Amino acid sequence: MSNASRNALVRRGTAASVAVLVVFLAAWQWGPGLLGIPSFIVPPLSMVAEEAVRMMHVNNVLLHTGVTAGEVIVGFVIGSLLGAGIGYALGMSPTAEFALSPYILALQIAPKVAFAPLFILWMGFTVYPKILVAILIVFFPVMVNVLTALRTVDPDLINLARAFKASRAQIFWKIEFPASMPPLFAGLRIGSTLAVVGVVVGELVGGNMGLGYLLSFGEGQANTPMVFVTILLLTLVGGIAYLLVILLEMRVLHYLPKRALGGL
Repeated sequence: MSNASRNALVRRGTAASVAVLVVFLAAWQWGPGLLGIPSFIVPPLSMVAEEAVRMMHVNNVLLHTGVTAGEVIVGFVIGSLLGAGIGYALGMSPTAEFALSPYILALQIAPKVAFAPLFILWMGFTVYPKILVAILIVFFPVMVNVLTALRTVDPDLINLARAFKASRAQIFWKIEFPASMPPLFAGLRIGSTLAVVGVVVGELVGGNMGLGYLLSFGEGQANTPMVFVTILLLTLVGGIAYLLVILLEMRVLHYLPKRALGGL
C-alpha cells in the first residue's frame, strides 16, 4: 500500500471514528430522556460531567486515579517479567515444563480474584494485595504465549543451527527469542487490560484508595453518576496502558510488515 493510500485510509478511519463518538455522546445525552429512563439509572452525559468536576474538588479523584494507575503499572510490569521469564525457562527445558506444568495449571484454574481477600488478610489494606492480584492475572497470558511460541518454532531451523555447531544459548538468542516476540507482545496486550481488572478487584474487596474504592463508595451512596465517572476513568487507564504496549510493540517489531488495512 502506498503512503498516499495509507494516509487516505487513516483520514477516513479517523473521521468515521470521530463520527461514531459524536453519535454515541449525543445518544448518551438525550437518549435516556427520550426513552423515559430515570437519571438514577442512566444519567445523561451532562450530569456525569458535572459529577466529574465535583469529584475533582471533593473526592480528590486525580489522586485516586494516580494510585490505581501506579498499581496497574507495577503489577503489569512484574507480572509480565515473571510470565516471560518462566515461559522461556519452561520452553527451553522440557523436563522443567513436565514437572511444573500440573502446578502451574492448578494455579491457573483457581480464580485469581479469589486470592484478593487472602492477600488482604496477609498484608492489610495496602497497595500490595492489589498489585499481587494484578501480577497473578497478567502472569498467565504472557507465560502461555511465550511457551506456545517456543513450542512452535520450526524444528528444521534448530536442526540447521545445531548442524553448524550452534550452542544452546545461540539457538535461543538467534532463533527462539526473535520468534517469540510477536506472541509475547500479544500476551502483553491482553495483560495490559487484565492488570486493570486485577487492581480494581483488589480495591473493591478491601481498599481505601484508588478508583475501585471510589466505585464501591459511589455504589454505597447510590450515586450513579459517580459510578459512571469511575468506570470512564478505569477505561481511560486501561486504554493508556494498552496504547503504551502498542507503541512499544511498533518500536521493537518495526521490521515486521504492517497490515494492509491497519488497525490494532
